[in-house]
Amino acid sequence: MKAAITDESLELPMYGLSEAALYLRLPIKTLEYWVFGQGSIKPLIKAAGREPRALSFMNLLECHMLAAMRSVYDLKVSKIRRAVAHLSTANGYAHPLIQKPLFTNRMDILIKEIDGILNISRKSKLGQYEIPEIVGVHLERIEYDKKTFKFYPFVRQRAADEPKVIVISPKVGFGKPVIAGTGISTAVIASRFNARESVPELAQEYGLTEAQIEEAIRWETRAVAA
Repeated sequence: MKAAITDESLELPMYGLSEAALYLRLPIKTLEYWVFGQGSIKPLIKAAGREPRALSFMNLLECHMLAAMRSVYDLKVSKIRRAVAHLSTANGYAHPLIQKPLFTNRMDILIKEIDGILNISRKSKLGQYEIPEIVGVHLERIEYDKKTFKFYPFVRQRAADEPKVIVISPKVGFGKPVIAGTGISTAVIASRFNARESVPELAQEYGLTEAQIEEAIRWETRAVAA
């Protein structure tokens, strides 16, 4: 993804640590380690806010991609750290996990250069060969449209067939989860359902399908359970 980041709202500290952990379906301690480090260990991602602690929308996307590297490819944090440092220093990327297409051979992190494949987690060049894109299914959950990003979080599982019903964007609903294509808050849907309004009633009132209503409720229910 090579989109220029020109929307200032993408960099605002909008999400508290616990809120971001819920949206990303990550343990809060894991997220805290990635974004704020631990003791003398520096963070992998530069948080938008430190006092109070808060993440920007771009931080949210970075952590989403970092989750792919760790959960799908089981890449070591030390290698991810070297790759991020290389891209930040050599290319000047503020958000390298989002701004540069990355690849992997399931051992290292690679980028395509004019003269070949560069291994940026070991700082050595490799020969040309077939390599899978590192982000795969996770990257498909991020869309760039009209100079801003949209993030479709996983609701049930990290899988290619997960529907894109829930969306998070700094331009819609103050950056909170809404039903895609609308400004309808998932939290509002869930609260009304919990107040004993039925799925068919809610679907009719909002002009949505029952499947959309059910996904909003499922999203909020999983958030509470987490």
